[in-house]
Amino acid sequence: MARRIGDNVDDSALDAEGVGEEADDSQLDGVDDEGDDEELGEDELDDAMVDEVDDDEADEDEDEFGSDEDVRIERVRHADSGCNTWLIGDDEEVIVVDPGTDAAAVLAAAGDREVLAVICTHGHRTHVAAALDVADRDEAPVALHPADLVLWREVHSDDDPAIDMEEGGLFEVAGVTLEVVHTPGHSAGSASIYCEDLGVVFTGDALLADGPGPHENEFPNFSEQLSAIGEELLTLPGNTRVLPGHGEESKVSAAEKRFDGWVSAGPVIADPTE
Repeated sequence: MARRIGDNVDDSALDAEGVGEEADDSQLDGVDDEGDDEELGEDELDDAMVDEVDDDEADEDEDEFGSDEDVRIERVRHADSGCNTWLIGDDEEVIVVDPGTDAAAVLAAAGDREVLAVICTHGHRTHVAAALDVADRDEAPVALHPADLVLWREVHSDDDPAIDMEEGGLFEVAGVTLEVVHTPGHSAGSASIYCEDLGVVFTGDALLADGPGPHENEFPNFSEQLSAIGEELLTLPGNTRVLPGHGEESKVSAAEKRFDGWVSAGPVIADPTE
């Protein structure tokens, strides 16, 4: 078991670890966290799809991240919202990042492993709807930045998150550390979860493969979101994998190359038909 080190926690036992799947620099058009952001093929599950890549199965041209061959990152893609849920862990336990809308699909992916914590990168419905149901099975705490508590209560009016995440808060599991990085703009409490040990960052909707993530076809605070990307995310090592709340993964180096273009273009929503 492991501890979360940080604010407002009573010795909560937490844990996580893993490896993501490599993606090219393909662009995601018109991604919105209230709607579908990717097309599901005929051979994919109706409700959600689980992807998994571990160190031993990585393609030859992919960098290998992680310190333990048993550690992995899995993705559940929610068909109704396009939200990515990420499970980080080993054969015994996992941490869930952005539980999405389908608790059954997330718990099926977790299997008989213990869910140690449910981390919400922000408070929008498509990211937190299943949080309590996922957490309840193993009596795991839910973590959210307190600046998004109002958004959370629009979905869950009776139960607040057990953990108020803040900048620099740590979650530990299986020898690696997940660090909370406050990346506001998409919402006031948007946070990214960085794992230096594994070379990955879970960005929620702060940063997607094609740029800053909008909400309901607009940017609540575009300048703040860009500042958070530039100051908090682009300062990470260039080969850090960006695992977002919607769509496919990218790398910090790819975002760095396109950042000036996002600044110049301003808060423009991409046309998904183009």
